[in-house]
Amino acid sequence: MQLSLPEDSVPVKEMFERFFASESTPARVRAAEPVGFDAEIWKELVALEVPFMRLSGDSGGSEMSLFDACLMMEQAGRRLAPAPLAESLVALRVLGEVGGDVARDWIAKVRDTGAVLTLALRSVEDGKPQLVPGGAVAHGILTFDGSTLAIELTGASLDAPLTLGGAALGEFTPGQNTRVILASNADAKRIWEAGIEEWKILTAAALIGLSREATEMAAVYACEREAFGQPIGTYQGIAHPLANDIIDADGGAMLQMWVLRALADERKDAGGLISTLFWWASRTATNCVAHSIHTFAGYGLSNEYDIQLYHRRAKAWALALGDPEAELERGGRRLFLGEAASLPDPGTVDVDFESPDVGNPLAEELRTLLTGILDPEKHNLFEENFEAHDWDVHRALGKAGFLFPSWPEKWGGRGADADSARACRNVSAELGWAGLAGGVTGMAGMLVQVAGSPELQDEVLLGFARGDFTSCLGFTEPSGGSDVFAAKTRAVCDGDEWVINGQKMFTSGAELADYVLLLTRTDPDVAKHKGLTLFLVPLKVPGVEIQPVHTFMDERTNATFYADVRISDRYRLGEVNGGVKVMSMALSVEQGGSHYHHQMRKMVDAVLAWAGNEQRDGKPLIEHPNTLSRLARVYTHSAISEAMSARVLATRLAGESDLAYGPASKVFTTEVFIKDSADLLNLSSPASLVRGKEGLGVVEIGYRHSTATSVYGGTSEVLRSMVAERRLNLPRSRA
Repeated sequence: MQLSLPEDSVPVKEMFERFFASESTPARVRAAEPVGFDAEIWKELVALEVPFMRLSGDSGGSEMSLFDACLMMEQAGRRLAPAPLAESLVALRVLGEVGGDVARDWIAKVRDTGAVLTLALRSVEDGKPQLVPGGAVAHGILTFDGSTLAIELTGASLDAPLTLGGAALGEFTPGQNTRVILASNADAKRIWEAGIEEWKILTAAALIGLSREATEMAAVYACEREAFGQPIGTYQGIAHPLANDIIDADGGAMLQMWVLRALADERKDAGGLISTLFWWASRTATNCVAHSIHTFAGYGLSNEYDIQLYHRRAKAWALALGDPEAELERGGRRLFLGEAASLPDPGTVDVDFESPDVGNPLAEELRTLLTGILDPEKHNLFEENFEAHDWDVHRALGKAGFLFPSWPEKWGGRGADADSARACRNVSAELGWAGLAGGVTGMAGMLVQVAGSPELQDEVLLGFARGDFTSCLGFTEPSGGSDVFAAKTRAVCDGDEWVINGQKMFTSGAELADYVLLLTRTDPDVAKHKGLTLFLVPLKVPGVEIQPVHTFMDERTNATFYADVRISDRYRLGEVNGGVKVMSMALSVEQGGSHYHHQMRKMVDAVLAWAGNEQRDGKPLIEHPNTLSRLARVYTHSAISEAMSARVLATRLAGESDLAYGPASKVFTTEVFIKDSADLLNLSSPASLVRGKEGLGVVEIGYRHSTATSVYGGTSEVLRSMVAERRLNLPRSRA
């Protein structure tokens, strides 16, 4: 796995970051209105060979990767560069592929004279006008009529109507100017269509840059503007929408990398994901600028404030091709009906999401083990609850060192690296073994390793790893909810022992466990987050009572009561009153992404199979545009979810700054899981109401399971506050 910016790409990003920040200033962007073109910036871009970045070396270009071109476009989007960059990049790349004297002459003309060559995004028909981005300043427009690639000379500039946000849109009527044929053969259609797909990727990159910049501008303003004696960024009504926006914008950047990797690997879903990437970037830009304008309030409407420039261009750029929702439907046709797409060559893509279970010997060993012991008739596979726990499977995994493969061998693990450990988790999820008891026990064991006494380590770690016993979590209290740091359960020191009294709620798995990771208050006279201490409490000691609480998800959780429970000091984790520090390590594990994307894809597969056989209006439901769009939306969400989860691990492996990537991943994944499971339940109703473990039953199960996921590991509200503070530098938020 490699998701850091490749070393060779760093100078590319830095150069264009400096260039656009220096040259494409808000003053220059304003001066370029109403057309939306700055001739001097264009000359500088040509001098830097930017329009030739994607042109092949044989044709005199830089032959730069699509990955690096996207880095450039993101920086152009951040600064609203008033030049038809995506259009010229694609047009010149097409010329290089077509070849011939006309193509060579035009390449030289752009380089030597600064001529603007753009392209009509839709197939042309003589006499039928269309708006062309860059057409208002173009010397030539690349066109395709279904069979022939040509350049239509514009001579004088086309009419530039007053539009929402510039983009140098020109009213182009094909057939009214001199037309020079480039190619009229079997390759012409393929080259053209691949060029349009590349345009979508490049424009999506610009929209992602625009979205990030607009959101960050609003965050800066929210730190400066005060209301009721506080910066407005302290209020969740401001901070949380901005947190959602930056999560979505960052998710778009991860999806873009995912798409480029899919192209490089020639995956069959690459074409569909290009379309849905463009849809996602367009939708995200719309939301980001709307919330940013709202943050600036009345000032955001003023021409003196820069945010209105972003608000208008978010639509001006995204709608040049037409309704982005059409791309969602097109993505569905490609993903689920096998519609073919001509795709661009991305060049080198030095990022890697590849699931480490591919060819991983440790993962294959686990696959063999699980395949031999899991029985669909006996075990509750793909069930996300503690009722699915099976001691025989749990102990078999422990005996082989697979409960916690990353643990050192002396503590019952396999000493696996992070990639191999993730590979094992992927195999377990793929085969349907959730192993929640193992997951929670692993969290407790990790804390014992880093914060427990040697005596405690000797007592529990090998037993945990071998599957002899498990742990559960005792964080939430009836009166505290998500605010775990408001814990009232008391632990009072009595010599070498602690006496614990209190109650915990939602202690799932306590009926199976021998220990509970218990957060207690040890000093009631200091700030609530400073007086907490964490213990690993044996549940078999006198004074512990476990009462079942059953949920509509067919899951048992528990209320646990502690009455004068006495434990030795060796069960303490970390320093007295240092529980928050230890607790943060636990939460970082629980918030470090998720595997819900597996369940989302299984729901898509179930609905896809059902819709292929369900007839509506005389044809299979899967052929209906609405069905395709909805399935494509969930498929895209699952890809973003998996990519964001991978980023959490990749950031840790690389030792890079963690800007609340775990909380961001969990917020995104759980929120789309909740919405998408409800939508798929609706789509496949009423058949989806029937409970079962096969077919549409997985949608019904997913719907019920999803409801609690935004609570596990901290509610989405808490995690949004973390994203706002750490990713956007907003002040600590309040309701």
